[in-house]
Amino acid sequence: MNKNISQDAYAAAGVDIKAGQEAVRRMRSHVRTARTKGVLGDLGAFGGLFRLPSGYSQPVLVSSTDGVGTKVRLAVGMGSYDTVGQDLVNHSVNDILVQGACPLFFMDYFATGKLNPLVAELIVKGLAKACRENQCALLGGETAEMPGVYHGEDFDLAGTIVGIVEKKLVIDGQRIRPGDVLLGLPSSGLHTNGYSLVRRILFQQMGFNLQTFIPELSLALGDELMKVHRSYLSVVQALLKKIRIKGLAHLTGGGWLENIPRILPSACQALIEKDSWPVLPVFKYLQDAGRLDEAVMYRTFNMGIGMVMVVARSEVDQVIQIVKTLREPVYQVGEIVKGPKGVHLV
Repeated sequence: MNKNISQDAYAAAGVDIKAGQEAVRRMRSHVRTARTKGVLGDLGAFGGLFRLPSGYSQPVLVSSTDGVGTKVRLAVGMGSYDTVGQDLVNHSVNDILVQGACPLFFMDYFATGKLNPLVAELIVKGLAKACRENQCALLGGETAEMPGVYHGEDFDLAGTIVGIVEKKLVIDGQRIRPGDVLLGLPSSGLHTNGYSLVRRILFQQMGFNLQTFIPELSLALGDELMKVHRSYLSVVQALLKKIRIKGLAHLTGGGWLENIPRILPSACQALIEKDSWPVLPVFKYLQDAGRLDEAVMYRTFNMGIGMVMVVARSEVDQVIQIVKTLREPVYQVGEIVKGPKGVHLV
């Protein structure tokens, strides 16, 4: 009786214990599909256990925490929840990949005002899918029901990733020198950044909705804006087997102008040739619709390039050849010159 009274009181406060139990039941099978041989134990423990792989003489763990941002609002509007899970994992993989790390495991945090077990399952299904594709374990996470903090169907999604790299192979940008070349790998679209500005332009100013068809994009807005954030793991790993990449920059929040300087040594400037890759139509449309100047665009968006690599000029041809064998496009987007640390657009 006391247990029922406790559950009824919690339900009256807006927290559904049975919904939480059902959500865990639905999640369990998806989490198990993303196990790797390093995982010890099962879902439901207080902490996730992971055995470090052998073969490293000086292993370095690399970790990162991030979220999907206001793209989750579009997921609610579209009723499409599995793709934001993929967004989160791929984004996180890229964030540790820039230092040469291979992902080991990922842990998520999902918070909502009223827990819908099906929504929770779909989000975890997307997380598990991306973890499998990135050879990364979905080790566990937290599902929080917080009435009064989140309202209606609103939710937030964040996560932490841990990867590993041999100490001598850490990519930190310190070997970058004037004369090096910048190569770019294309993005799938907006990825997970700039959505607050996008929503203001398209939905508040223009009065569009997610079903609005935009001829310039050949898609409805919802379909364009929900394109999944790319992972660059397979391409970069293939390159690292053959060459020494000097620096990698994941073009996330802050775009070109804030992310590339994060990997540059002092007295090195990145000279970016703006017309050296095809800017995706969505960025051109946003710039025109929002009447945004160039600096705002390059400080907010990836402009069609999701990952920038810095390599020695003597290795450019080899990089291009390797990437082409993977049937991936790659663009020479600029070079490193002597000057104040930063980015210069030409």
